[in-house]
Amino acid sequence: MSVHIGAKLGEIANTVLMPGDPLRAKWIAETFLEDPFCYNDIRGMLGYTGTFNGKRVSVQGSGMGIPSALIYYHELIKDYGVKNLIRVGTAGSYQKDIKIRDIVLAMAASTTSGINNSRFINADYSPTANFELLMGAALYARANDIPIKAGNVLSSDEFYEDDPEAYKLWARYGVLCVEMEAAGLYTVAAKYDVRALAILTISDSLVTGERSTAEDRETTFRNMVHIALNIAE
Repeated sequence: MSVHIGAKLGEIANTVLMPGDPLRAKWIAETFLEDPFCYNDIRGMLGYTGTFNGKRVSVQGSGMGIPSALIYYHELIKDYGVKNLIRVGTAGSYQKDIKIRDIVLAMAASTTSGINNSRFINADYSPTANFELLMGAALYARANDIPIKAGNVLSSDEFYEDDPEAYKLWARYGVLCVEMEAAGLYTVAAKYDVRALAILTISDSLVTGERSTAEDRETTFRNMVHIALNIAE
């Protein structure tokens, strides 16, 4: 048992899917896993372990934003020996050709967070995905006719920005979409030499103002979760 996770040693699998929303963790466990059991409900941040196609997999909510998520990433790695962390979450599109319901693989994560400023003084660290997980996700998606985009994403510290046009600078430099956790995930994974990947479903577009419906989200979340589960080890 760690400070924020109530699981006993051995109750969490080597691979953990990481949605921000704990209720989405519950939905993933109950929808996709066989014989899931809840190993954590501390602070309502639900975590489950079950099996998928005979493989043991866990699902753990992380909360919104890098500070919250880092608590769970750190404890899963240091206290439970987790080797693969796969974020499954939503994102807002920054590009015209990134549409609602599209799936984005985050090859790298730019950020407005200051998490690495104290580590790399007067320098910029570029948090990146694990290559094997990235390629596994891309190959599974191709084999199963699931369209994907891949590239740089932005992990923002703010959900509501003062300047609604601020995204255009990031878009000009090729950033595909915005979310709130990937840069923290990739940084802590690199620090402890474990594997990490963020798989994102576009739920809204800053370019067009479109937002996905509840039905859209469920359908496309299924594709995202299927990719994550099928690259789990």
